[in-house]
Amino acid sequence: MSQSVRAAQASYIVLPETVTDKPTVLSFLVSHFSAIAQTTWVERIENGKVHWRDGELITLESEFVPRARVYYYREVQQESIIPFEEKVLLQNEQIIIAFKPHFLAVNPSGNFVNECLVNRLRIKTANEQIVASHRLDRATAGLMLLSLNADTRHDYHQLFKTGKITKTYQAIAKLSDDLISQVTANTLTLPTHWTVKNRLVKAEPSFMMKVGTGEANSHSEISLVEVNNGLGLFELTPVTGRTHQLRVHMMSLGMPILNDRLYPKLLDKAADDFDKPLKLMAKRLAFTDPLTGEQVDISCDGFLL
Repeated sequence: MSQSVRAAQASYIVLPETVTDKPTVLSFLVSHFSAIAQTTWVERIENGKVHWRDGELITLESEFVPRARVYYYREVQQESIIPFEEKVLLQNEQIIIAFKPHFLAVNPSGNFVNECLVNRLRIKTANEQIVASHRLDRATAGLMLLSLNADTRHDYHQLFKTGKITKTYQAIAKLSDDLISQVTANTLTLPTHWTVKNRLVKAEPSFMMKVGTGEANSHSEISLVEVNNGLGLFELTPVTGRTHQLRVHMMSLGMPILNDRLYPKLLDKAADDFDKPLKLMAKRLAFTDPLTGEQVDISCDGFLL
């Protein structure tokens, strides 16, 4: 652990046009980031840690300018080191496809400012333009596509926005009682498949999701492909990309993913247990490169059951 860690890369926020009651940048930052004390923002500004896009320092009196970018450096008192390495599987002039290990955040978040995939790859490649093209939970391992070039970033982001990329996951979960009975009776046929469509809405606390009523806004295709000693190995293809979709859909089948600390029950916050990672992995990405027309189909090593 290290004390008072500052992010190596600046974060930024665009000052919104809809805000009209904040005369200074400071007053906006204090209002917008309610979890950060005003004294912290004052200290950051006085120490030259907040600036405009061109590098000019923001002062305590700097006026609020709609649509302007304000850059700042996230800080935490302590940052844990994640003892697992990422691995680059493909790299060209436009993109990197990398394996992200369990517990490593994609971007700075929570108590992690430098221990994240984007920062590690920026250091390795000496390219500060690296940006993730999609999301992957810190708890989930697997393949990430990252953009290296700001000029072509939109092309790769659109693959996910328009559904022109295939993402295949693996998960391990305890079998339901019904499936265990079929295994015992030697009547289970593999693969066994489920199509899961339902409406996902925010739960309490707000970072969690639950199945609600109304028209479906989520869709996953899930197959049980292997069983061993009461556990099942599943292949999952999310057709939509809702937050925690696969975790909630597995729970809705009565088979929450092994070592899930959120579903079906939110466990108390605790230090990472590196011996018990969430058994969920983004195993495969397949798409047509929007610039070259090349077929890209990359997989990483999956789970052993």
